[in-house]
Amino acid sequence: MFGTNKKPPAAAPTMNGKPETVIGANTRFVGTLTSDGNIRVDGSVEGDVEVLGNLIIGETGRVIATVKAQNVHVSGAVKGEITAVEQLEISPTGKVWGDITTAALHIEPGGLFRGQSSMTTNIDEPLLLEAPRPSES
Repeated sequence: MFGTNKKPPAAAPTMNGKPETVIGANTRFVGTLTSDGNIRVDGSVEGDVEVLGNLIIGETGRVIATVKAQNVHVSGAVKGEITAVEQLEISPTGKVWGDITTAALHIEPGGLFRGQSSMTTNIDEPLLLEAPRPSES
């Protein structure tokens, strides 16, 4: 009677991608910011940012830092080195100045990226690429 209509427990914030920590638009943080979950930055962050989950920089977000995260989405501005293990996405309002390392890079029209990029992969590069063989007709 009482136990038949129990709802399943809600998923943890890291499982559904919602940010666990939000740096508000009127907040300025200077130092080292680390998290095992997801972070959204709408304010200002300077220093080092290391996130095991996802990092979202909102349109009002300003980051001057060395950034490491699983996925990074930039709608604001970032100046510094970015390492995104899976993907870096720059939206039409996003601006990135600095070097990036990621497995996948997506820049939407209007987005700005100025720097160098290197892509990580699990595929070994072949030593020599063979030229196509001419077909015998």
